[in-house]
Amino acid sequence: MSASEAYVTGVGMSEVGVRLERHPLLLTLDAVREALDDAGLRPEQIDGVATYPGKMQGFLGFSPVSSDDVIEALGLSTRWHLGAAEMTAQLGAISAAAMAVKAGRARHVICFRTVYEAGAMADPANYPPPRRTEVTGASQWTAPFYAISAATWVAQYATRHMARYGMTREQLSQVALNAHRNAALNPRAIVKEPLTSEKYFAARMISSPFCLYDCDRFSDAATVVIVSAGDALDEVKTTPVRIAATAGSVERYSWDQAEWPGSYPTGKALWKNCDYGPADIDVAQFYDGFAFHPITWLEGLGICEVGEGHRFIEGGTRIALDGELPLNTGGGQLGAGRLHGFGFAHESVIQLRGQGGARQVAGNPRVAVATSGGGPMAAALLLTRD
Repeated sequence: MSASEAYVTGVGMSEVGVRLERHPLLLTLDAVREALDDAGLRPEQIDGVATYPGKMQGFLGFSPVSSDDVIEALGLSTRWHLGAAEMTAQLGAISAAAMAVKAGRARHVICFRTVYEAGAMADPANYPPPRRTEVTGASQWTAPFYAISAATWVAQYATRHMARYGMTREQLSQVALNAHRNAALNPRAIVKEPLTSEKYFAARMISSPFCLYDCDRFSDAATVVIVSAGDALDEVKTTPVRIAATAGSVERYSWDQAEWPGSYPTGKALWKNCDYGPADIDVAQFYDGFAFHPITWLEGLGICEVGEGHRFIEGGTRIALDGELPLNTGGGQLGAGRLHGFGFAHESVIQLRGQGGARQVAGNPRVAVATSGGGPMAAALLLTRD
């Protein structure tokens, strides 16, 4: 294998749950150990760590573990590490790791994302909620208009799509129904109960057109992806998955309803960075913080024309496990839990290795795309099994 290539050589995941009592650093180490065992690597072979967005003091449940915490806890000797919020969404950390190993800055990089929002809300003494005395940063563009959450922001995009292209809630519901069907086959998913169309339409609205089942669920978990240099594969035991291309973009945070989510420029950029195209995708793992996000990725990646994403998913058969484009096979964030982007990279690797069990896509998939984000920032990975 060439040193100019980057591969995923190990994946790991902690217990996934709601209001777990296990400390988020311990969840992270659980996932790291599983990924190291998966790759056949030892901690002393790790020389890089990357995470998004790094430890956030004001939002401890959102990102309670830093790259420094992992380095210290495992006694790692690293040559390169990264933890930053100002990057192209969550999977930007994996993209950065791929660039680091290609540049020779590291050979094996632990990339992780730990979330503890459900646990933090249940333990405000140790995870105090942020208290703001003034509106600053990106919030200055939205808070004065009572748009203080992502549900409100993304709902504006979805509402515009409905008005411009005719998307219906019946079509939108297929994303949530598909997620719940697949989650029921994933032993690690937090959602086990079936979702029917009747239950979906009876659910309370969160931010029109999104009802409860269109929004992902806060969860506590850590997910790890190990990225290795192409000339270091003789040190691992598992089947490597090549990172064939990465892309990411950040739109202006002062976005309004006249602009596109970051998924559109990111999708176009991904194909410019490789020899593959939309027709080559065997399995898709699209960020679904809200049910509308996968529709933007379908259009952004050119799988269908802009304004046709809702028609692509109509009826749900094309995105089912046995459909022409299996979508969010592990249940996505709507069904498997809000792993905040990293779950999509993890599930892509599982599918390309044929380790999906009851949810495994038939036909020996060889090309997977994983995405994260869908507001002003977005990132995408194209993963292949050579």
